[in-house]
Amino acid sequence: MTISGSLRRVGRGRKWLALLGFGAAVTVAAAVGALGVRNTQEEYADLAQPAWAPPSWLFGPVWTVLYGFIAVAGWLVWQRAGWGPALGAWVTQLVLNAIWTPLFFGAGRYGLAFADIILMWLAIGVTVALFRRVSRPATLLLLPYWAWVTFAGALNLAIWQLNR
Repeated sequence: MTISGSLRRVGRGRKWLALLGFGAAVTVAAAVGALGVRNTQEEYADLAQPAWAPPSWLFGPVWTVLYGFIAVAGWLVWQRAGWGPALGAWVTQLVLNAIWTPLFFGAGRYGLAFADIILMWLAIGVTVALFRRVSRPATLLLLPYWAWVTFAGALNLAIWQLNR
């Protein structure tokens, strides 16, 4: 084996470790969001909800897919541009994502959770705009997330209004 072949393997290994790192970051955000929050399905079921509210069992599978998309999107941008403003926006939206669950379910602060989701929606928009300059696939991976957060924002607002 040549030295250059060995270096390419190390580079590929680093690339895959980085993907694991992005997956870990998203997992940490999801876990932090769930810290101290119990019985969310029961709490959700007990809330007055609009007729179009999805069943509680749907959230887990949807978020699992979306978190996977978020991780891969960040990783794709990192590969092409490294750490910079685009990934700064990615981290910002992820932090806002982590904050939402404790506000909504842990604290029952539906209005504050709605304010957080508005900021998250805007941060996702900034992330999409910055990712668009770097990677089309990364941008496309974030669009379902942005759409779901749009829906979640409308649901949050409706629940807030119905449970005052």
